[in-house]
Amino acid sequence: MAHVPFVELKGQYRDSREQILNAAREVFEDGWFILGPRVERFEREFAEYCGVDGAVGVGSGTDALHLALRACGVGPGDEVITVANTFVATVLAVEWVGARPVLVEVRPESGLVDPAAVRAAISSRTRALLPVHLFGQPVDLAPLVDLARQHGLVLIEDACQAHGAEYGGGRVGAFGDVGCFSFYPTKNLGAFGDGGLVVSRSPEILDRVRRLRNYGQTSKYHHESRGFNTRLDELQAALLSTKLPHLDRWNERRRQIAGRYAAGIANPAVTPLREQPGRRHVYHVFAVRCARRDALAHRLREHGVETLIHYPVPIHLQPAFRDLGLGPGALPETEAFCREVLSLPMYPELEDSQVDAVIRCVNAFSEDAP
Repeated sequence: MAHVPFVELKGQYRDSREQILNAAREVFEDGWFILGPRVERFEREFAEYCGVDGAVGVGSGTDALHLALRACGVGPGDEVITVANTFVATVLAVEWVGARPVLVEVRPESGLVDPAAVRAAISSRTRALLPVHLFGQPVDLAPLVDLARQHGLVLIEDACQAHGAEYGGGRVGAFGDVGCFSFYPTKNLGAFGDGGLVVSRSPEILDRVRRLRNYGQTSKYHHESRGFNTRLDELQAALLSTKLPHLDRWNERRRQIAGRYAAGIANPAVTPLREQPGRRHVYHVFAVRCARRDALAHRLREHGVETLIHYPVPIHLQPAFRDLGLGPGALPETEAFCREVLSLPMYPELEDSQVDAVIRCVNAFSEDAP
């Protein structure tokens, strides 16, 4: 069997090579590399794509989360409700502003936050809700929007894996007070390096993020607040602008691949995570659950299929977060999910023959395999 990589980034470059090289050449010839017209253009384009009033480019998705929390007034003494089966950046951003992450359970069929668990976790110290649109699938936003309104909470969407995903016909990032995106190269819309973006309908929040990303400056050498140095650069913005018009097409191809996986996987030991009603999943990751996940991954690797685990150890069981006081068994649904989840190859340039080869390997897996 031929090798099937988990992800392959060269194909998009080959498809758009001239556009990409021309955009880079223009930046080099112009000689403006930080906070110039190309950043402003991409901010405007992505805001329009999401259906919000504005956007602010920053250095990474982690910085987008951090500055969004800070711009919304979240700080020491506050609690932020989020999940444990996420990349560590989600929780680090909460701790960087001095707040306490409150980790709640997920729904087993999707790995997405359970709104009932969020409701039960709200306390007098809760300041924000930070749902994660995991793997490219939106969380159930309507009850979270209602909870935020009822309790006067900030709703910040971690959409770092969900560029272009939709809930009830609207794009993620536009439902909360703030939406946060990452442009890490493997994302559905990836840069050629790091990058991130904050979107919002609030001019006040956008202005705060804009100051915070650039040392707290209101104008050169005039600092209204203590800020940071985290700016999307002109080169990455220019390259992202060349890729954005292709995003919907790439997402549709991801959906086609996911449909092929879902229709083809017939092994009762392997359960694909399904698209939930009222959502448009963009499949940053195509994940399955398997009670013998490690054996399945080993067997696929033996047959040339690369896989990854997103994420093998939930945040509350990581040594770095012992101080949260949550040991094994604190979040049983989350822990079971992390023990069983496996991500199969997924990228727009994946060929149907490769998808079919992966399906054959998955279907041939035996629960009795060593």
